[in-house]
Amino acid sequence: MNYTKKLLLGASVVTALALSGCVMDTTSTSKQEMSKSNTILEAYSNIALDSYASALTDAKDLEKSIAQFASNPNETTFANAKNAWLVSRDSYGKTEAFRLANGPIDAEDGWVADAYGSLEGQINAWPLDENMIDYTIDANGAKTSGNIIDTSGKFNPGGEDAKVVDVTTITADAISALNENGGDANVASGYHAVEFLLWGQDQDYSNFLKDSITNGALTAGQRPLSDFTSEVNAPRRLAYLKAASTKIVSDLEIVTSAWEKGIKGTQGLYSAALLGKLSADKASKNITQNEALKQIISGLGVFIKSELANERIAVAVLTPSEEDEHSCFSDNTHRDIAMNYQGFKNILTSTYDGKNYGPALLDKVDGDSKAKIEKLMNSIEEKIALIDQTAKTKEHFDYQIKPSSPMSKVIVKLKNEMRKLGDMMVPVANANGISLTEDDVTDADETKI
Repeated sequence: MNYTKKLLLGASVVTALALSGCVMDTTSTSKQEMSKSNTILEAYSNIALDSYASALTDAKDLEKSIAQFASNPNETTFANAKNAWLVSRDSYGKTEAFRLANGPIDAEDGWVADAYGSLEGQINAWPLDENMIDYTIDANGAKTSGNIIDTSGKFNPGGEDAKVVDVTTITADAISALNENGGDANVASGYHAVEFLLWGQDQDYSNFLKDSITNGALTAGQRPLSDFTSEVNAPRRLAYLKAASTKIVSDLEIVTSAWEKGIKGTQGLYSAALLGKLSADKASKNITQNEALKQIISGLGVFIKSELANERIAVAVLTPSEEDEHSCFSDNTHRDIAMNYQGFKNILTSTYDGKNYGPALLDKVDGDSKAKIEKLMNSIEEKIALIDQTAKTKEHFDYQIKPSSPMSKVIVKLKNEMRKLGDMMVPVANANGISLTEDDVTDADETKI
């Protein structure tokens, strides 16, 4: 795959939105409302901690499963590693709605970036040119070469201002240095790198291109076990899997620590700042309630409208191209959509895994607007459930986006409703004392199709 667009929406976008005339009308905000806003922020912080803690737990299970596979590669341990990836992907998917709020996952400047490193691109960069990591099968049925796996020594990823990295030994530091080195598609670390190594290239292109390599709508990538046992570069693939899974864990430990209770160094620092609890020499890091709510709500809007609805759904279905589906190697895109939306809903309603965390952003919205939002959400959830069930029983997302599939119309409607829901974050913001416009909940650089 040769991708040229970047789908990581920088926190600087949200920062710019936050400075665009969004002011709380404190003259009409009662002390009770201010107190409730703080409670909403506490709920948000607690949901973030539980969401990332769950993702971290599952990432550790993935790391363990990959270590077991590396020590004894066979069909059983191979299947276990893939299943662990699928489980960990679900829990991480619920965290993605915390992006775009200038928080610890992706803040690109200021003290938050300095403290936590803006690790979203290391954990979840997408899409990736898999040819940089390992071989693929070209149009002539031959294996490509010149990748990290088959390079002994120094590797040049290519692209603008690319820096050479020594990959004699594949380590977490090496793949960190290669990630997005020379271009946005030069992805070397994170969930999708592990996904490609486990599943391999998805060659089931018979919906668009007859190549007769694999058959069947339920066929994802079919990397053979021999790639990890008898093939000449098998040890390097296993080393890569171990390094990449370990790095996911270490990166998530850093992000999760930002939401912990109690301050120890940078641990718990962001959560305390969000709630305005820092004092003495750290007090300058406190984030006002106005700014916090503004970043959270505008981030929710940009995420559901420009990232999920547009980049992850619209680009795939309107192109149409299975190379633009989110988890294209494992054919797990239906779960990405479901979990990304669930994370959005968790924040909007102050819930997580069936637990109510307190007052929610949606609570103060007027009756008419709330009814409109809930109607949209119900319709969205019905369509997501249908896409999910269809993917599990009939055809994966890459077949559902075919113009000939009746599901393609469902997916387009889903995209449209999600974009409307993103716009509805404007009345949500207004109800919570924040002034936003539809421009504030739209990424100006989203892909135009």
